[in-house]
Amino acid sequence: MIDVIVVGCGPTGLMLACELRLHGVRVVVLDKLSEPTAESRGRGLHARSVEIMDQRGLLDRFLAVSEKFRAGGFFGGVRKPWPDGVDTAHPYGLSTPQPVTERLLHERALELGAEIRRGREVVGLGQDENGAGAGVSVDLADGTRLRARYLVGCDGGRGVVRGLLGVGFPGEPARVETLLGDMEMTEDRATVDAVVAEVRRTQLRFGALSNGDGTYRVVVPAERVAEDRATAPTLEEFRQRLRAVAGTDFGVHSPRLLSRFSDATRQAERYRVGRVVLAGDAAHIHPPTGGQGLNLGIQDAFNLGWKLAAAVGGWAPEGLLDSYHAERHPVGARVLDNTRAQITLLGTEPGAVALRELFSKLMDFEEVNRYVTEMITAIGVRYDFGEGHDLLGRRMRDMELRRGRLYGLTHAGRGLLLDRTGRLSVTGWADRVDHVVDAGGELDVPAVLLRPDGHVAWAGEDRADLLGHLPRWFGAPAR
Repeated sequence: MIDVIVVGCGPTGLMLACELRLHGVRVVVLDKLSEPTAESRGRGLHARSVEIMDQRGLLDRFLAVSEKFRAGGFFGGVRKPWPDGVDTAHPYGLSTPQPVTERLLHERALELGAEIRRGREVVGLGQDENGAGAGVSVDLADGTRLRARYLVGCDGGRGVVRGLLGVGFPGEPARVETLLGDMEMTEDRATVDAVVAEVRRTQLRFGALSNGDGTYRVVVPAERVAEDRATAPTLEEFRQRLRAVAGTDFGVHSPRLLSRFSDATRQAERYRVGRVVLAGDAAHIHPPTGGQGLNLGIQDAFNLGWKLAAAVGGWAPEGLLDSYHAERHPVGARVLDNTRAQITLLGTEPGAVALRELFSKLMDFEEVNRYVTEMITAIGVRYDFGEGHDLLGRRMRDMELRRGRLYGLTHAGRGLLLDRTGRLSVTGWADRVDHVVDAGGELDVPAVLLRPDGHVAWAGEDRADLLGHLPRWFGAPAR
């Protein structure tokens, strides 16, 4: 039997496959497309996702094909410099087209031994939760059936897994729609830039940005919300809207991508039903304002992977897999809220303009700018682990240790006890948790216990207290 079937070969599904394979889980990734898509909706990685790639030893691969950007609070058309005091060793994002991100994660998944099957469309599933042979049965469009212990739907907002589960997807319907496309232009670059600058003085949902390969990423407000949003717009529709909004169509031609997005926001009521779990856009959809969607999915996978591997491996403590929903559902809800706020700020009506001007002035305060930056980049995410040290629930930034850097110790995806005292122990959990004695100067607490996703599960120096926390995240000690 397959351990885990992942439905969807986008960034979320591929990241999850990588995480599972670090723990020896047999993973099969299914995707209905026979070839990877060339469409580039997500345009880059925010600071938290950059950290994640560093935690798994993948950052050098991304740096080799990406450009760094250092934008601070950028929110609803307001952009400010990167603020002081953001707690990260990676105060930047990476401009990486989505197909490149998918290629790098695909390569890594194959290196780790994941099996990827393209041209496999899921049309049905069923599950039985009890007994030694409990699992999920998956029916494919070609008439074949697969069996796995768990299944994760990473198949997008219009994917089938959530619907087959019968999970509700409440939220707000679309009120405005925007056309997005990659295409060539006959107009020269200087003229394009000048027109864009003039139009964006009043219309922030408009833009034409060079992709560096002879094409432009074009964004322009649609005339109305389409009745069938699954149908891609035509090039002629782009031309008409460009002429209406900018007074010129720039001579657009030879499109690579034609798509549309709206301000609809929806979130799955439950991220887990028995042995089936939802992640990425299958669990939440929202406007792309702030560039958070791809990053949110990767971070879902990073939270889920080690927990699902623990369930497969038989050492997961009670409630560990349920903590995926408990931790990530609130994070998704907050992203939906901040994108709703950004859409309001992007409006052209006088109230929205006045609100944007006020918000811009507020963001001149360093503390506000830092708050917004940490929100958009997900650096500020803190899970609720209950009462305890101020670090509890926060992710640990990379730091210099005597034996190297912290993130260099996390590539295998295991737990980590970073101990300055030398008096602590993980005896009984050494198959799941590494114990590193290092008195690096940047760590200002005696010891921290990190989960495989880098979030602080415990901090202190009392051995009995540590032994009370290890089982919560890493199960019963080995005998």
